[in-house]
Amino acid sequence: MKLSINYKHVESHKPVEVEVARHVAKLERLLKSYAPDLVQLHGGFSVNPRTEDVSCALTLSLPSGALRATGEAAAVRTSCKKAFSELESQVKKHQAKLRKDYEWKRKRPRIREEAYT
Repeated sequence: MKLSINYKHVESHKPVEVEVARHVAKLERLLKSYAPDLVQLHGGFSVNPRTEDVSCALTLSLPSGALRATGEAAAVRTSCKKAFSELESQVKKHQAKLRKDYEWKRKRPRIREEAYT
């Protein structure tokens, strides 16, 4: 996976990099089926000067489409966690659509016939 991260007015880069590396490892497990050089993750951290909140914007480019997620919180790690959790759920949903899970899902519950004695 190709990774690029931009920082705007974010003071401490080291804790952010540790958090991003942990979440990227989790994403790579979900994206095993794609060639590593075709997957790109672009991230950006910025501070809103009016509210002092940190926002994290992520864009994941896959061969089958692009996914975007944002997270905003008072702390850098919290905004990172929100954005990556949203992106992870989008990846799961995207892969389910590609597998056409909706066609295989049962429309109504099966009724079990009980044996009469």
